[in-house]
Amino acid sequence: MAGVPIPTQVQLDWQQAELVAVFHYDLHVFDGKNYNQWENRITPIPDYNIFYPEKLDTDQWVKAIADAGFKIAIITATHETGFALYQSDVNPYSLKALKWRDGKGDIVKDFVESCHKYGVKPGIYIGIRWNSFYGVFDFMVNGNNQFAENRQQYYNRMAEGMVEELMSRYGDLAIVWFDGGAHGPELGGPDVLSVFEKHQSNCIFYHNSQRADIRWGGSETGTVPYPSWGTYPFPYSHSTNQEVVLANDFQLLKEGDPDGVYYMPAMSDAPLRGYGGHDWFWEPDREHTIFPLKNLVDMYYNSVGRNTSLILGLTPDPDGLLPEPDVKRLKEFGEEIKRRFSDPIASASGTGKEVKLRIPKRQLINHVVIQEDIAHGERVREFLIEGKTKDGWQVIFEGSCIGHKFIHRFDKMEVNEVRLRIPQSRGEPQIKNFEVFKVE
Repeated sequence: MAGVPIPTQVQLDWQQAELVAVFHYDLHVFDGKNYNQWENRITPIPDYNIFYPEKLDTDQWVKAIADAGFKIAIITATHETGFALYQSDVNPYSLKALKWRDGKGDIVKDFVESCHKYGVKPGIYIGIRWNSFYGVFDFMVNGNNQFAENRQQYYNRMAEGMVEELMSRYGDLAIVWFDGGAHGPELGGPDVLSVFEKHQSNCIFYHNSQRADIRWGGSETGTVPYPSWGTYPFPYSHSTNQEVVLANDFQLLKEGDPDGVYYMPAMSDAPLRGYGGHDWFWEPDREHTIFPLKNLVDMYYNSVGRNTSLILGLTPDPDGLLPEPDVKRLKEFGEEIKRRFSDPIASASGTGKEVKLRIPKRQLINHVVIQEDIAHGERVREFLIEGKTKDGWQVIFEGSCIGHKFIHRFDKMEVNEVRLRIPQSRGEPQIKNFEVFKVE
């Protein structure tokens, strides 16, 4: 043992997926107005039968991301209106109440089946922190009298029942994501963790005041700073030790802690329609906010290339389709990442303080990709990448964290050998992959 935290198999699977999509869908997509989060949290939708996606096609949603190389997809089973996109027996404010499909629709079921069809692992997002229909704000009902206490108990039991339904009906899931976290019973909230653990033993739990398998990366930019360690000093990401977590613009969440005793990698999330806007849900006439390809590629370097997963938010429209401009941009993104990183000039792996890459003839390179075998934990603490030029060895990069994946791009350098030197580590370094590329 190297004395470093070891990820579970579920955490390994999560980091190896790298690209994750989350599809946000709710009643207000159909009201023709721009989304106002604050209003949405406190104002019930006047007529839930505005929800009528006549062309709903979850195959179209999931195929778009599968073609772009995404490995996990998440559906918002409930969000801040409290409306549930499946056939709930405990929450009457669900698809059962609609005229659409005669009250028999189940978008979560359709979505999971589409994921299986296209080889994508399904996940479910559950919003119980806010519920404008039931009058729940930041986990709690308003008031401190017997009426409020009874309503809180009712809401908590309903939330547990919804988690029971969602965790037991749709097969194995890759992740359950509680919007903004969830209070545990010790804070007066529902007991969602025990329900989850009963049904989903091979799934990321994110998160409540009792457990977090991953952590938020500290912003909704789809990026983290360098370094971003996969280890963390506290067992729950931002439910405890708030004074430390909130300090310096969420620095601890963004960077992690190389000496942290818990394995809890960061995720980087952003909406695809986040260019000059921040649209997690579809809004009319907002195609101009779709990130340009260059920005998405930069986001990939600064998320996946910095030891985190990239979660991209996607916005099905009132017809029930992912808009064509969004599908087109996802396709371009997937093709560009594949073009850049599918054909290395040379690759190697190895253990110990040095790994060398010999290149048959002197040629230009401008990218290096390194991966630790994180099944053994993050062991590297200090490393150098050097290229052998006609003038001798030149330093390409000096760094600290490698983790699941580190990507570095630099000005072209002509070399016939590249080496990775690791002066400092905790235990013997385990380098799973060391590659160089020339990307035009």
